[in-house]
Amino acid sequence: MHLAYPAVLAVLLFCTGLYGVLARRNAILVLMSVELMLNAVNLNLVAFDVWLRDTLHTGQALTLFTIAIAAAEIGIGLAIVLLVYRNRGSSDIDRLRDLAEKAGAGDGDPQPDTTAEAAA
Repeated sequence: MHLAYPAVLAVLLFCTGLYGVLARRNAILVLMSVELMLNAVNLNLVAFDVWLRDTLHTGQALTLFTIAIAAAEIGIGLAIVLLVYRNRGSSDIDRLRDLAEKAGAGDGDPQPDTTAEAAA
């Protein structure tokens, strides 16, 4: 088997994942695109491990490590997305970024309580 076949497939997977990260606004789709990029890296690791005929199977060991890290990252990422969706009502990344910028516009000064002043 030629090394070019899995390498080209990995490049296509990585480019698809990169497009998904850059073009999508939904946080869950961005997480899925990151997972696709990690799978492209895993495919390259295993392909080069087979091509080099490594006796220690370092590429396969690194692939297992990457899969474990990716599973933990997706679990934590989905938990954060669910909490944000419950609090904000949307998982749109651009909208969340706008909310963070508006919150930081006060430079840390507390906002006056207008309801207490109106009642007085």
